[in-house]
Amino acid sequence: MDAHDVLSAHFDRYLALNEAERNALKMLSRVRRLKKRGFLLQEGEVCRSYAYVVEGLLRMYELDERGVEHNLQFAQENEWIVDIGSFHAEKPSSLFIEAMEPSTVVCIDHADLLQLYTEHPKFDRNFRVIIEDQFVELQQRMLRRNASSAEQRYAHFVEQHPALAARVPNVHIASYLGVTPEFLSRLKAKASRGR
Repeated sequence: MDAHDVLSAHFDRYLALNEAERNALKMLSRVRRLKKRGFLLQEGEVCRSYAYVVEGLLRMYELDERGVEHNLQFAQENEWIVDIGSFHAEKPSSLFIEAMEPSTVVCIDHADLLQLYTEHPKFDRNFRVIIEDQFVELQQRMLRRNASSAEQRYAHFVEQHPALAARVPNVHIASYLGVTPEFLSRLKAKASRGR
């Protein structure tokens, strides 16, 4: 299956696409291949596209004034990644989107997405569900961060994202959970002793 077919199959999980919609999607999207540590977005650039991960692993992060990285999102196969604020407002981003592994993504640019919405309303409905799902996940993550211990946050991360827990280096998981790498190592050691 080529990258566009994988993306079409992803949309079919929501509202199945017809042939005209599949063709429009293929015409209005492009495949990008990124090397490990290659950037889809860098600070100061405008985020021009939604990216669907066909293969590989990406992360979105911000650098603070001390140069410390703060991971906001990981995206693996069959997931989307975008700096939604920069994309929506067409303003420069404060974020980076970087490939953690060699990756293949399908990108849909802002103008092309609007064209898909207008000419093929099913995309509007599909993207609304995708965005709502991501918003729910973000809300739950914020609630866990405010009301859960680091140990509970780590346990939830491993339970919800077992593949990510195995693929992502500890330093990046620690940043995502808001703990130090040393603290995460202690949590992992404690969790493995508890098995």
